[in-house]
Amino acid sequence: MPAAHVSRVRALYRRILLLHRALPPDLKALGDQYVKDEFRRHKAVGPDEARRFLQEWEAYAAVLRQQANENSQNSTEKACFGAALPEEKLHDFRDEQIGQLQELMQEATKPNRQFSITESGKPKC
Repeated sequence: MPAAHVSRVRALYRRILLLHRALPPDLKALGDQYVKDEFRRHKAVGPDEARRFLQEWEAYAAVLRQQANENSQNSTEKACFGAALPEEKLHDFRDEQIGQLQELMQEATKPNRQFSITESGKPKC
C-alpha cells in the first residue's frame, strides 16, 4: 500500500478515537473497540473496498464531529449521538455486516451495558 494511503488511514483512525472522547464513557469504550476491530479487519482489503471503507468512516467522523459540537453548545440538554441508518443502505451490506450491525445495536441499547463506568453530572441520551 502506498505510504500516503497508510498515512491517511492512520490519521482517520486517530481522529475517530479523539472524537470518541466526546461520547459518554460506556459508548466511548464500545466505539473505541469497534473502530479498532474494524480497522484491523480491513487492513488487507482490495482498493475498491478500502476506498468505500474510508468514505464511510470519514462520513462517520464528520457526523460525530458535528454532533459533538452541537452537544457542547447545548450543555443544558442531554447529549445525543447517532444517526438513523436508511433502509436502502442496508441493501449494500453483506450478511456478515448485517450481523455485526445487529450485535452493535444490541450492545449499545441494552439497559445494563457491560461497561459500568459512570461519570457524574453528564446526562446520557
